[in-house]
Amino acid sequence: MSSTVRGARARARIEVTAAIKEEARRQLAAEGPTKLSLRAVARELGMVSSALYRYFPSRDDLLTALIIDAYDSLGERAETAQATVADAAPVERWVAVGEAVRGWALAHPQEYALIYGTPVPGYSAPQTTVPAAARVGLLLIDIVRDAHRRHELEVPLLTDELVPEAVRMGAELAPDLPPGAVTALVAAWSQLYGLVGFELFGQFNRVVEEREPFFRYAVTRLAHGVGLR
Repeated sequence: MSSTVRGARARARIEVTAAIKEEARRQLAAEGPTKLSLRAVARELGMVSSALYRYFPSRDDLLTALIIDAYDSLGERAETAQATVADAAPVERWVAVGEAVRGWALAHPQEYALIYGTPVPGYSAPQTTVPAAARVGLLLIDIVRDAHRRHELEVPLLTDELVPEAVRMGAELAPDLPPGAVTALVAAWSQLYGLVGFELFGQFNRVVEEREPFFRYAVTRLAHGVGLR
């Protein structure tokens, strides 16, 4: 088989895979992830089911691909935002990442719901999703790490009962940081997505009207809670 033929087949596979994912995202927006069906995707694309199975053997394989794409898209948005303020103070870099997460979520509500909303019954995300899912968290860790190296981090205090868990988390997530900082990071990371989820899913309706300045205030408070000044 010539390299030209192989190249054409590879391009065709990329194009078909992209079309399958796009139709699956359309179905996610219309019906939600629980009703995602390979047969329905194949029907809308004018494919027979057996042909689609050569690209994604099961619904879970397609869901996994969509989840990885969503995490990577979110991670890329956050990394780009952080890179634009790479020489700024740690708090500014932290806020830039937070605002990138919010901006991406508002632009991609269905994909955000897929990765941070209600779990899909019967689906368990495989380990292959972890590197993409970790991209934003690693950015936040790097920001705190830089502040710690420059002696600009006020390490939060821990209660005695939390020390063993803090040590465990620190050893697994960032052994070069004080356990108190890692524990505060995990708390802030979860609160960041809580803020975004509250806005995206309507929990702030009739409570917070000026969403953007409120978010900036709240995410800055998270940075202070981690020890960034």
